[in-house]
Amino acid sequence: MSIPVVDFRAYSLTEKDVTEEQLHELAAQLKKAFVEIGFVLLMNTGISQEEVDQILDISSKFFLQPDELKKPFIRQSFPNNLNHGWVPVETEKLSPNRPADLKESFNTASFHPDIKWPTSDALKCFREIHTSFYQRCKELSMRVLRVMALSLGLDPDVFVRAHLLIGTDENATTMRSLYYPPVKTVKENQIRCSEHSDYGTITLVFQGSDGLEVLTRSGNYIPATNVPGSVLINIADLMQRWTADRFISASHRVLLPPTGDPRTRQSVAFFVHPDDEVLITCCDGSNKYPPITAGDYVAQKFNQSYD
Repeated sequence: MSIPVVDFRAYSLTEKDVTEEQLHELAAQLKKAFVEIGFVLLMNTGISQEEVDQILDISSKFFLQPDELKKPFIRQSFPNNLNHGWVPVETEKLSPNRPADLKESFNTASFHPDIKWPTSDALKCFREIHTSFYQRCKELSMRVLRVMALSLGLDPDVFVRAHLLIGTDENATTMRSLYYPPVKTVKENQIRCSEHSDYGTITLVFQGSDGLEVLTRSGNYIPATNVPGSVLINIADLMQRWTADRFISASHRVLLPPTGDPRTRQSVAFFVHPDDEVLITCCDGSNKYPPITAGDYVAQKFNQSYD
């Protein structure tokens, strides 16, 4: 089994005249992928490889600085949004059965005027590039959510209406630029990114290299191969609850490189969340999952993954 590939050209960010027939064809393809494995590889979305390379490059310059230059931007130092900012290596613990992960990240979670951004000469475009890429990901997410609603026979805007506050502090949507440094000392059972599922509705992933693995329904991990120019999209927990398990929030991980392999890894993940006050109930009318607000759900998850 491999991650399904879908050509999104008909509804890309550059396309304005998509037909109903094209939308329903895309809906059928996305539904099949999200029901069977929970992941899909989208081609021709309108987000170019050049845009991806640009954010990976500026992020790399941030991560390669000494830690003391990154500490002014550390996560939980911005009162209006405690999830915004730099997350050092071995801060996040995504699995209770493993040590904390061998990765660091910069979370773009707020655009409040009081937020501080890196401004050194090497990083003078950091805010501009992150803000622009965030907006591009938001626009693509809305298109994907609309196609997903169609695939379930729902009002096409039912999911979109629940995400109207993306980019404000009343919505937890976060873009994470992730960096996996060279592996040196490793604790027992430690890996780069522990097995986990995402928390929100969908996630957009832009990979700089291979390394991500996805758990299938049969219980085997398969590689989510990096394809330049593509966007990897997966279902997250709240969407699985919302669809009463029709769509799968699949576990995924990043293992260690082979012993002695000094290679780093980078990616950018855009974690899409409904607005904090949106109440998530099963869209088929069942009571398979109890109602919960999006804000309460993500708060519970953050309490588990951060000390």
